[in-house]
Amino acid sequence: MATEKDRPWVMRTYAGHSSAAESNALFRRNLAKGQTGLSVAFDLPTQTGYDADHPLAKGEVGKVGVPIAHLGDVRALFDQIPLAQMNTSMTINAPAMWLLALYQVAAQEQGALPDELTGTTQNDIVKEYLSRGTYAFPPDASLRLTTDVIAYTVANIPKWNPINICSYHLQEAGATPVQELAFALSTAIAVLDRVRDAGQVPPERFGDVVQRISFFVNAGVRFIEETCKMRAFVRLWDDLTLNRYGVTDAKARRLRYGVQVNSLGLTEAQPENNVQRIVLEMLGVTLSKNARARAVQLPAWNEALGLPRPWDQQWSLRMQQVLAYESDLLDYDDIFDGSHVIEAKVSELVDGAREEIDRVQAMGGAVAAVESGYLKQALVASHAERWQRIESGEQVVVGVNKFENTEPSPLTADLNTAIQTVDPAAESAALASLREWRASRDGAAVEAALGKLRAVAKTTDNLMPVTLECARAGVTTGEWAGVLREMYGEYRAPTGVTGSVGVSGGGEAIAAVREKVAATSEELGGRLRFLVGKPGLDGHSNGAEQVAVRARDVGFEVIYQGIRLTPEQIVAAAVAEDVHCVGLSILSGSHMELVPAVVSGLRAAGLDDVPVVVGGIVPDADARELRSAGVAAVYTPKDYDLTGMMSDVVDVIRHAHKL
Repeated sequence: MATEKDRPWVMRTYAGHSSAAESNALFRRNLAKGQTGLSVAFDLPTQTGYDADHPLAKGEVGKVGVPIAHLGDVRALFDQIPLAQMNTSMTINAPAMWLLALYQVAAQEQGALPDELTGTTQNDIVKEYLSRGTYAFPPDASLRLTTDVIAYTVANIPKWNPINICSYHLQEAGATPVQELAFALSTAIAVLDRVRDAGQVPPERFGDVVQRISFFVNAGVRFIEETCKMRAFVRLWDDLTLNRYGVTDAKARRLRYGVQVNSLGLTEAQPENNVQRIVLEMLGVTLSKNARARAVQLPAWNEALGLPRPWDQQWSLRMQQVLAYESDLLDYDDIFDGSHVIEAKVSELVDGAREEIDRVQAMGGAVAAVESGYLKQALVASHAERWQRIESGEQVVVGVNKFENTEPSPLTADLNTAIQTVDPAAESAALASLREWRASRDGAAVEAALGKLRAVAKTTDNLMPVTLECARAGVTTGEWAGVLREMYGEYRAPTGVTGSVGVSGGGEAIAAVREKVAATSEELGGRLRFLVGKPGLDGHSNGAEQVAVRARDVGFEVIYQGIRLTPEQIVAAAVAEDVHCVGLSILSGSHMELVPAVVSGLRAAGLDDVPVVVGGIVPDADARELRSAGVAAVYTPKDYDLTGMMSDVVDVIRHAHKL
């Protein structure tokens, strides 16, 4: 029995959509239901540092989160929510400094003092190059921004977590538990070394830096392994901060982490099964007291179908509340201490992670391993292996590759009402609000603040004070990021596809498709060329990468230029590469705007015989509309047979050429 009952973790739901005012109403409803912290989802233009009127923002405004263009939006987002008493997590990376500045100014307007603010800016840029794709600047400049935020918060906002280093997205990109531990800790080393060497924080305060580093982790359905992974994390972090950085205060060395449990494993088929998956995943990060999460947010059962409704989010919040308040979980000391099974698994994970960390350090650290493509290739290869295990049936996914027969589900009887749709007027409202804001501000003050930002960016001074000036002057997200893009340049991360080994198995099915590709290539007088495109700002490229790898395995010549392309760029690539098929991957909900733009662009370029296939989170009604608009095929998460998909693509090409 524990001497006293443990306190529950902070309970959040990841939320935000359409507009600041609508998101504010959602936040206040969730807080009234017993949620104890906020987790803000920003839309993709905000996450990548663009205003709503930028060409790349078209179709993406308000889709996967709330659009935040300026201080007025942040005031509206947190209206009547006292920020001095709120613990706010913000999933924001490249523009983390900007959003933190807006948050601090809005909080001060409410009367909050900087040292009262508690929360987290995600701000782990390394994993953006590997898995999430919302980076804006090259690695060196990105690390400078992260370092400046850490140094500023340690001195001025002492209860704030200036970064959470994310192994979450690494698991979504295919990482094994060992890779998840090693790559996240390698990122932590890169960040801490940079802070130590920058000289902005006195050496005697380095313990304060370590104490404010938090992690954001993923928990899959193998909850025993996940429990062991978290215990391994605790051990590795304690060892690293003591021996590499000399932090002697054991409390400062405690691993502090928040969790969003695994969305990768949620299924579109029989989505009711996702409820038990989410519960099991939650147990992996709560059962072990010595490795328990500080904050938990759970996805909703219908996340593989589209945007969850408030009721779906409430169901996920209630799962946490039942575990914390009805069960006896918090009554006991760590229930795994002394288990030789757990201890053996933890030791195995620790040893494997240390070996991988040493490998990354030998390459020059995490940033060098990003730039060389090593980390991305490792993840793409691990994900390909996972996909192959599911295809072969070796890894069972209930309702997908086993136990597929099902009763009709009352939850999904009407798919159009089983998810929330974003009002199509959200984008035009954001554009109108942006125009209004620009018209009403002091233009000279904006120009002066941006000029100062440009000047400081050329020095090694901390960028946070001038960023606060920009926030107060009325600068917009796109203007702030635009100056830094101008100073530091743009960046395109390695795709990891070229060096990745695809399937070793797959045997007969792959051989049959390979023959089909070869025969069709011969009939058309040249090797079949397949363009895989990611239009818009959706950086979740895992599916696109696996399609590209499998297409190459069956004999296609694959053109994949990575993420964040306009429809016009994709059409230009299709023309230049003389492709036979274009495959588009979109998971952000912007398919109804971006796919038709690519189709009409191809037709305008005279490529009537180049079919378009689409993959992503596409509701049935949208899929029907896309097919009637000329799309040859639509694939969603339930379509896990990549080899069969490649066979379909050959059929689509043959049909387009009337073979």
